[in-house]
Amino acid sequence: MSRSSDIILSVEDLRTYFPVRSKLLRTSRRFVRAVDGVNLSVRRGQTLGLVGESGSGKTTAGRTILGLIKPTTGRVIFDGNDISHLSRRRFQTIRRRMQIIFQDPVSSLNPRMTVGDIVAEPLAVHRIVPRRDRPRRVAKLLEQVGLAEQYANRYPHEFSGGQRQRIGIARALASEPELIIADEPVSALDVSVAAQILNLLKDLQERLGLSYLLIAHNLAVVEHFADQVAVMYLGRIVEQADSDALYARPTHPYTQALLSAVPKPVPGGGGGRIRLAGDPPSPIDPPTGCPFHTRCPLTRQLAEDAPDSDVHRLLSEGRTVSVIRRCAEQIPQLKSVKTDPSHLHACLLRQGE
Repeated sequence: MSRSSDIILSVEDLRTYFPVRSKLLRTSRRFVRAVDGVNLSVRRGQTLGLVGESGSGKTTAGRTILGLIKPTTGRVIFDGNDISHLSRRRFQTIRRRMQIIFQDPVSSLNPRMTVGDIVAEPLAVHRIVPRRDRPRRVAKLLEQVGLAEQYANRYPHEFSGGQRQRIGIARALASEPELIIADEPVSALDVSVAAQILNLLKDLQERLGLSYLLIAHNLAVVEHFADQVAVMYLGRIVEQADSDALYARPTHPYTQALLSAVPKPVPGGGGGRIRLAGDPPSPIDPPTGCPFHTRCPLTRQLAEDAPDSDVHRLLSEGRTVSVIRRCAEQIPQLKSVKTDPSHLHACLLRQGE
């Protein structure tokens, strides 16, 4: 694939399946379809937010992109090169340019290592600077994330959650990466501390030209941080658009339900909540057809034949049963919204809008 100066990361039909082994036969006849045909791209110097409920496959997608999990099929293209099936040795040079910030700032730091050793470890692994220059580089990295130089001699348990996350960010910056996958970087932090960390990440992006894949379930965080947003459900991307367009005009029923659950900072702004029926299906035995059709408010309205429902403006008379059957049998593909070619959604009932 030819190199694109605009796209730093491209994921094509990525699938990550985990075998479910039988205790009796010790064989694998079923699989957990954690990531099931994902396509997305991250532009240089920008942020793509990947959102969805817990269990939708967001973290698995991020770890597969980084090479921490081997993909079942599909391609991960970084800076124009297919890295999805590289050997461990060849992947070493790529790993320096792709780093991760973990969700839990406590368990992601080795409690037996000092902060200086934690931040210096990537410098040693990738042989970025000689040993004698590492303390100076560590001090500079700590300064970049708002920590004092003397903190290098302390241990992780001596710091607050926000300070630990800053240490994790400093470690990610040590190898001078171009792309950082931030996996729920503020979900374990207080609101005020989370805002500080997000402001830090934004400042680092502007100063260093970083690209981010931000994995999150908090849509309010993603709205103010990401340039583009991809919504994931049961291992698939169901909607993707520029942030402003997606939050102003969500088209997929799942996206609309997620946004309706975001608290409104105005009196009386909590109305219009869309409540989904039941729990998400198991990725071991996903529904046939559209993965969302078992919980979709539109198909439920059709089944109940509600005369005032929105879907009756989308469908002609006499097609209700056939449309419900199509949702249950046909997997929808991402297609452009009629009024915005860059806005993609995967909904059979919304095609043509």
